Amino acid sequence: MESSLCEKPERHASRRLSDHLVLEGQKQKVHSLVDKVYSRKNLKLAWERVRANQGAGGTDGVTIGEFEAELDANLERLHRELRERTYRPQAVRRLEIPKRGAPGKTRPLGIPSVYDRVCQQALVNRLEPIFEKVFDPSSFWYRKGRKTADALAKIWREVEAGNEWIVDADLKDYFGSVDHEKLMALLGKQIADSGVLKLIQQMLKAGYEAKGQRFETPRGTPQGGVISPLLSNILLTPFDKEMRQRGYRLTRWADDWVVTCRTRAEAEHALARAGRILETLGVTLNREKTRIVHIAHGFEFLGFKIQRGKARYKLTRDRIKSKLNRQNLYAIPTQKSVDRFKDQIRALTMRRMPLRLGELIETINPIIRGWGNYYCRSHVRKRFHQLDGWIARRLWSHRTKRWRNAAWKEYPTRRLRTEFKLVGLVSLIPSLQAARARS
Repeated sequence: MESSLCEKPERHASRRLSDHLVLEGQKQKVHSLVDKVYSRKNLKLAWERVRANQGAGGTDGVTIGEFEAELDANLERLHRELRERTYRPQAVRRLEIPKRGAPGKTRPLGIPSVYDRVCQQALVNRLEPIFEKVFDPSSFWYRKGRKTADALAKIWREVEAGNEWIVDADLKDYFGSVDHEKLMALLGKQIADSGVLKLIQQMLKAGYEAKGQRFETPRGTPQGGVISPLLSNILLTPFDKEMRQRGYRLTRWADDWVVTCRTRAEAEHALARAGRILETLGVTLNREKTRIVHIAHGFEFLGFKIQRGKARYKLTRDRIKSKLNRQNLYAIPTQKSVDRFKDQIRALTMRRMPLRLGELIETINPIIRGWGNYYCRSHVRKRFHQLDGWIARRLWSHRTKRWRNAAWKEYPTRRLRTEFKLVGLVSLIPSLQAARARS
């Protein structure tokens, strides 16, 4: 597959959107696939992946532990039902969870039963290798060997090359508005096994339960289902390919995507073209979150704010040892991400939390390490230093049950780091780790 780190726009003659899901050099569809889905080895592998992801139970109330207690019987029943084509997915359990960055608003989360999640994972195991060859290099979400750092690095290089106008876009209620007919038509471009296609259609039409009532699902795919990310990528692949073949530099992560352009006029044309393509696929843009912006004002993507700084270099170029950032670009965590991180730490370090200091530090260390490792390669030294001090003050406050205190005398930061093994955000920055290793 073409490397995602050196992707270039492709320019070809216009084709129908449906043509984009035909593999080059492969004229035949995939036949006889359902027997590979329900093979005992594949079901066992699917169960192991579902167990690793944990998660709550569905409408039947069966948990991961309860399913595992009768694992052999459950997998054998699933094998038999898939082979005899008597399997019927249950309605998913719908929960309304708070929407990040939008106080008072919620988004629906669909939770299939553990039994159905194993079946969906078994399907994903077999479908993923087939469609991975079809997916476009501009897509990064839920694909093996691709991560957020790759998508951000691609955008960074494009901006450095002079593409300073950004189309920062989002799709409106994407998971809830997926057109089943269009999705099944795209699946049928590669899959000829009617058993597999019927199985996917049953999952899409399974419905959901909320507040004791059952509802139909004429559109959409449950956000929370194991197979939903794969189906979402399949539906948006024609969009990815069409945009790139029109010459646009697209980077997509789920329903968030960015196009870098040289001029505002090019950005406006790209946005108009994207709207028409998405309308053909039955998807609409979220106009409230979609905008065209210059890099000087910055934009947010995948939890980062990328912007061009205004300050001049304080050192002469001959004294700068690191790679020179000629565009004076910087990337920092968004304020929303910082606030969510502080809320997590704040909730765990409340004064009434009945934990000893060592136990409390063991609880917050994974959160500090996870958040810090995600952002440690951006321009965060000053921000990390501020947050390290704030975390220490939270621990002192928890210890003395008051904010203004003298706990720093008994538990100085050095002692927290050495004796209690508190993770420091600054210590996670790779350049500082390398400098300490050399010294």
